[in-house]
Amino acid sequence: MAGRRGPNRRRLSLWAPVVVWAAVIFALSSIPSLSTGLGTWDLLLRKLAHVVEFAILGALLLRALRHEPTAVALGAAYAATDEVHQAFVRGREGAPLDWLIDVVGVVAGVILLSRARK
Repeated sequence: MAGRRGPNRRRLSLWAPVVVWAAVIFALSSIPSLSTGLGTWDLLLRKLAHVVEFAILGALLLRALRHEPTAVALGAAYAATDEVHQAFVRGREGAPLDWLIDVVGVVAGVILLSRARK
């Protein structure tokens, strides 16, 4: 029994940050309006925030999985569920372009962590 604690702890240390960060993304997507009233800057900053939050998710997924294509695929799938979730939040909308922006973030996070490891 004691021998199994090591692998379980390792799995928890790899996957807990992924789950926590996915929950943070979910919580942010539940906020009805993130508008700051800054016009074009508001739009640009929100899209940049999406890239950053999904880059972090991509890096965490790569850390847990150690396989770039799978990390990208799971990150893209989560981004799709995030857009569906936003479609049901008052004042928000799910959009294919936003999904693409999220996936760019996932790919960036995977690439950055992959390069940092080499």
